[in-house]
Amino acid sequence: MREFASDPPEEERVGDALRDAGHTVAVAESCTGGLIGSLLTDVPGSSDYFDRSLVTYSYDAKRHELAVSRESLDEYGAVSEPVAREMAAAVRDVADATWGVATTGIAGPDGGLPGKPVGTVFVGIAFAAPWGSEESYTRVERFEYDGSRTQVKEQIARGALEMLREEIGSVSANADD
Repeated sequence: MREFASDPPEEERVGDALRDAGHTVAVAESCTGGLIGSLLTDVPGSSDYFDRSLVTYSYDAKRHELAVSRESLDEYGAVSEPVAREMAAAVRDVADATWGVATTGIAGPDGGLPGKPVGTVFVGIAFAAPWGSEESYTRVERFEYDGSRTQVKEQIARGALEMLREEIGSVSANADD
């Protein structure tokens, strides 16, 4: 599971960034099926910053575990920007973590839809700023990856970690200003 790993691996870089910032992270995973949580916990000392990973693969799991709205699921489908946004914010809030990360997509080899081919994923990153600062936010990006199901899942997981690391860096840089 290191075909797409950087050197050092993204999970180590994210761990260092979280530890340096004094932040914590929780993850809600659909198409990655727990892979992000697995990568994060491969790093010794991850208990300093990693809270949990919820695998919410089905519509019901998204609704019951994360309170994703039935309206978002019905109107946009599970593989959508609104659902990724709700998942990221919900896991952040449920865990009382600084960061929430969510993935929802189509890993393949089947399941592609018009406008959402196999390899399509939405990654959500939610940040909890200090109370009263009005600086909390949720950002969602759409990506498309190629490869086998396993390759797509690894690319999604590593891409989500890279996106998280970039967001941590951005927040940390703004805090230093």
